[in-house]
Amino acid sequence: MTTPVVSIAYHSGFGHTAVVAEAVRTGAAEAGSEVHLIKVDEITEEQWTLLDRSDAIVFGSPTYMGTASGAFHTFAEATSKRWATQAWKDKLAAGFTNSGSKSGDKLHTLQFFQILAGQLGMHWINLGLLPGWNHSTASENDLNRLGVFAGAAAQTDVDAAPDAVHKADVATAEHLGRRVAETARTFALGRAAAA
Repeated sequence: MTTPVVSIAYHSGFGHTAVVAEAVRTGAAEAGSEVHLIKVDEITEEQWTLLDRSDAIVFGSPTYMGTASGAFHTFAEATSKRWATQAWKDKLAAGFTNSGSKSGDKLHTLQFFQILAGQLGMHWINLGLLPGWNHSTASENDLNRLGVFAGAAAQTDVDAAPDAVHKADVATAEHLGRRVAETARTFALGRAAAA
């Protein structure tokens, strides 16, 4: 069986979301996938081709004003060429985001990614974790400390450096990467068995 290819298509305005993207990459690589980081505001034709051959694409963006960044929206609109040809149909998709506020309307960004994936005919992979930090014996260091189910969510103070991304949020993003890679492997085995 071939190694699943996972590509992480993301934008990071101030470096915080890049830290989360790197964590997703680490998790997917640890689970045995070939992984590529693609900055959508610098995407090349070669990288579009790489996305076309990927088994899974993980979308990532900071949440600005309640949605993904303008740079990510530009990338999303450019995927319409793939929509027209159904080039990404039946690929796996997942997503992550970061904002300064605990909520910050991050869910809207993740739902934007889910709708984009749906329009492209992709299968959405959720976080697959129960919420952390929601009872008296819990801790802010729990996985999924923000209690998000649709994808990985991170919160970083707006005046903090990228290395201040909360360690629990980094670990949650690594979990998402592993989950995407493991699901991609399961899909590949299923396709091989059905062939």
